[in-house]
Amino acid sequence: MEEMRKWTKLRYEFTSPSNGAKTLVLVGRTGNGKSATGNSILGTKSFTSKICPSGVTRTYELQTTVLKDGQIFNVIDTPGLFDASVESEFIGKEIAKFFSLKTRFSEEEKTAFQCLETLFGTKICSYIIIVFTNGDALEEDVTLKDYLDDSPQPLKDVLLLCGHRFVLFDNKTEDKTKRGKQVDDLVSLVNMVIAQNGGQPYYDELFVELKRGATTCDEQEEVASLKGYIKQEICKEQIERLYEKLLMRISELAGREVSREQAAKKSDQMKSNDEINKLREDLENAQRETVELRKKAEDKCAIL
Repeated sequence: MEEMRKWTKLRYEFTSPSNGAKTLVLVGRTGNGKSATGNSILGTKSFTSKICPSGVTRTYELQTTVLKDGQIFNVIDTPGLFDASVESEFIGKEIAKFFSLKTRFSEEEKTAFQCLETLFGTKICSYIIIVFTNGDALEEDVTLKDYLDDSPQPLKDVLLLCGHRFVLFDNKTEDKTKRGKQVDDLVSLVNMVIAQNGGQPYYDELFVELKRGATTCDEQEEVASLKGYIKQEICKEQIERLYEKLLMRISELAGREVSREQAAKKSDQMKSNDEINKLREDLENAQRETVELRKKAEDKCAIL
């Protein structure tokens, strides 16, 4: 069982209510089964999925499916965002996770979850669904419950924080009934999370909370001084504003990438690789700039 734990992530948010579509964004480390899971959800081999040390997916790719009950799901496959070479701040755009049953639940996964809580607050846990992939790795006489009972405490802690919302995916099975049931189980959890959160997307609430109170740095400092706060305390607000800037820029750039691909599909013409690479560079620059700003702010003041 030592080699049965590995994970990727799935983020979901909501599109405009005009068509009622839900968007699932597959995010995770290279080779963790994002594309294969996307294909299982779609019911077709739309995303390229194969074993490759350097990964396969290089840019955002969107596919849409209509489930048998009429629900519309947009599924977006992404590059491997959780490799060791990726800045930890970029984890901020990932919202739900999946685990694979092939390698161990490591400190890296635990740190990733902690980063999500740091960036978004503990409320993010109410939006997370755990998806265990590589269900074929379970031995015939071992159930998922047996596997979880024998799992390390950090994984049990994550499951507890996420309200024990989890499903098992076997992306290799040829059993259509089994494939359909695992998709139904995931969709059921997605709908449950939507209902429990009042149908509201997490990002909207995040930005409302960050913007609540004074709207400019000057106003923040003025209010703080009136209350007798010291400058070190003001820096907490400045850091929050930097986080907000990072998240907004990442969302904007990711949205532009998806819109670019949707437009290309409609016109039957894909944008050039140079343009896609340029957009990726813009995103990396945005990450770097925000990290540098945050470090400068932290160097200038102690956060209490």
